Amino acid sequence: MKVLLSGFDPFGGDRVNAAQLAVEGCRAPEGIELYKLIVPTVFGLAAEKVAEEAQRLRPDAIICVGEAGGRKAVTPERVGINIMDARIPDNEGNQPIDEKIAADGPDAYFSTLPIKAMVQCMKDAGYDAEVSNSAGTFVCNSLMYGVLHYVNTLFPNADGRPLAGFIHVPADRPAENADGSVTPIPRTSAEALGEALKALVK
Repeated sequence: MKVLLSGFDPFGGDRVNAAQLAVEGCRAPEGIELYKLIVPTVFGLAAEKVAEEAQRLRPDAIICVGEAGGRKAVTPERVGINIMDARIPDNEGNQPIDEKIAADGPDAYFSTLPIKAMVQCMKDAGYDAEVSNSAGTFVCNSLMYGVLHYVNTLFPNADGRPLAGFIHVPADRPAENADGSVTPIPRTSAEALGEALKALVK
């Protein structure tokens, strides 16, 4: 199975993005041919970059990853909604308020990933994981909705349509020591994502 896994670049003044770290560190389990992409934290552009890479690769599944401040668990998202409502600007200064992502799109798209099976795989491996019912209204939700809109538009009859969805990881950071060295996170979201991917080939 060919899987496209995307993460975001740093935003909001942060030096790192936990999603980028998770995607870059994720190892493909047996049966998965994994392709990785880091996209800009920018409304619209992130989904365009994923769609372009999906057109090139023709993957069987597209999994977008973002960080969620305050969450302790890795959380596959159930639904993306057709709204942009930004608390802070994105990396190009855009700050849409109560704007639709797709003027001609439905109010919401549900993930087509096996989200409950993914959660179980992660839990079985000892990671905190649970299904989330809100991807927020920032660029993470915009990317989830945008990618699902892309695959549903390109494959209206579901024939050959790739699975698609979004996973949030905790906003964990490696510890930066006084001497400039970095202490890595012991059990990382990257490892949890690798466990979640096993649900695609079970």
